[in-house]
Amino acid sequence: MKDAASSFPLNAWYAAAYDVEVGRSLLARTICNQKLVLYRQTDGQAVALQDACWHRLLPLSLGRLEGDDVVCGYHGLVYNPQGQCVRMPSLQALNPSACVRSYPLLEKHRFIWLWMGDPALADPSLVPDLHWNHDPAWAADGKLITVKCDYRLVIDNLMDLTHETYVHGSSIGNEAVVEAPFHVTHDEQFVTVTRWMEGVEAPPFWASQMQHAHRYKGPVDRWQIIRFEAPCTVTIDVGVAKAASGALPNAGGDRSQGVNGYVLNTITPETDGSCHYFWAFARNYALGEQALTHQLREGVTRIFREDEAILEAQQQAMDDHPGMDFHNLNIDAGAVRARRLIDGQIARELPDRPTIPIQVAA
Repeated sequence: MKDAASSFPLNAWYAAAYDVEVGRSLLARTICNQKLVLYRQTDGQAVALQDACWHRLLPLSLGRLEGDDVVCGYHGLVYNPQGQCVRMPSLQALNPSACVRSYPLLEKHRFIWLWMGDPALADPSLVPDLHWNHDPAWAADGKLITVKCDYRLVIDNLMDLTHETYVHGSSIGNEAVVEAPFHVTHDEQFVTVTRWMEGVEAPPFWASQMQHAHRYKGPVDRWQIIRFEAPCTVTIDVGVAKAASGALPNAGGDRSQGVNGYVLNTITPETDGSCHYFWAFARNYALGEQALTHQLREGVTRIFREDEAILEAQQQAMDDHPGMDFHNLNIDAGAVRARRLIDGQIARELPDRPTIPIQVAA
């Protein structure tokens, strides 16, 4: 059970890898401060085990696969996909306690998801919706970045896109993002930040996409609809359309004269000071252009590397000034709400503390 100082809940699905990362070799990865080894069985089914042999704790990821089983590289103990030791060299009788933890796992939306907490609570319906990543109506691709910062800093970054003006001014940012009003809504699981920009100049990235898809240059109506799902997934509906073409909700919401993308983000804590940032960019135009898919993936990678530098510098500054607090502005409203949802999930996992009745003297 996690203690009060924990920064992340365990009873949640976390992306552990892109599906293509896991194959017939042993992949070591740390998730929520727990060291794991992942691989695929001969039938393609993925497995996640604790990465420490029961015998002398050598990482199993330093061993080898033998069929569907993992052979420890130190003394040859063999573990099946359920984590049970099925062979001990030189011993005829197995110790029944010889096992390593096996984690609930499923594959969805091109990711491998793990449940790090109580296996009895691992409900497949709770996997975040990232269907754009494999929907044939969208073309998507992305990458994994491992960032040396608290995962919540990445969420803060995604919930307030006014930083685009200053961090990404050469690609997706301009003054319109800072100047446009925004609206925040929330419930017990989601926080949504909505921003519409009417009749604005398109920043370089979106101007090039409008030119590519519609041969259009000129003012645009732009939107950013950010949706956080606790504890660590953010989807962002983004795009631009010809100004006054009906894309805004009050004009009918017709985006046919524009370009629409979804930025898919799910951030998995690695340690208390680092995280695995899985992202993808999906688009609903020029679907057959694989070259464009590659160009967009590499372009967005460069944009997110700018975020990585900012976030790691911010984490270092926090480490250097442990007594200093954040100060929130109105633009932080979405991030503040997201953190409240995370804090609520963490609090629900804390053990109940018995109350001591107060004795009142007669």
